[in-house]
Amino acid sequence: MPLNTVIFDMDGLLIDSEPCWQEAGTETLLEFKVTLTPVQYHHTTGLRTREWLDYWFSQFGIGKEGIPAAEDALHHNVIDKIKKNAAPLPGVKEIIAFFKARGFHIGLATSSPLSLVKVVVEKLGIEDSFETVASAEHLPFGKPHPQVYMDCAEALDVSPLQCLAFEDSFNGLIAAKAARMKCVVVPVPDQAHLPKWNAADLKLGSLLEFTEQHLLQIKNPVS
Repeated sequence: MPLNTVIFDMDGLLIDSEPCWQEAGTETLLEFKVTLTPVQYHHTTGLRTREWLDYWFSQFGIGKEGIPAAEDALHHNVIDKIKKNAAPLPGVKEIIAFFKARGFHIGLATSSPLSLVKVVVEKLGIEDSFETVASAEHLPFGKPHPQVYMDCAEALDVSPLQCLAFEDSFNGLIAAKAARMKCVVVPVPDQAHLPKWNAADLKLGSLLEFTEQHLLQIKNPVS
């Protein structure tokens, strides 16, 4: 099936919000006297907040009854930080224009709640760029489960085999590939050397690097 659809992740790909998430998450865990190393933090990047908290509460033996309140506080904290501090990542408007010019359907598939999506798209001035937005907020499972990507494709009335996903996290990459989509990954610089990114169809340093040649390469891979 020919590619005719592009689906973007949001946090860490379109907006430099991961430092805000890391800061908010760190502040939340500090309330329980837990501090993560950078390697530990990156291991769970891309998970929904509740799953992120559940994972670390389990790892450190923290009572799960505190998760709902911690989740609510973390969301309020991160939305405030993103409103004040997060900046667009290079190439956001250019990559959207690239695919619009080629007649692609354009969607957004994120682990973040819709309340944060609204904040981000307004901050970036891209409210009208997406035909549909899929959030894993209320799904039984978030990324790396593929459901949010499959839901986005269904809402766009296309097959997952016609979709190209853009991701920054390994959990997001797994989700896209599990949905049987092609995937371009733009990892954070200090993680870009890791061999795990070889699972992607293409690895870039920035959205600005994506070209027509890359699109052709993904459509017609060399076997």
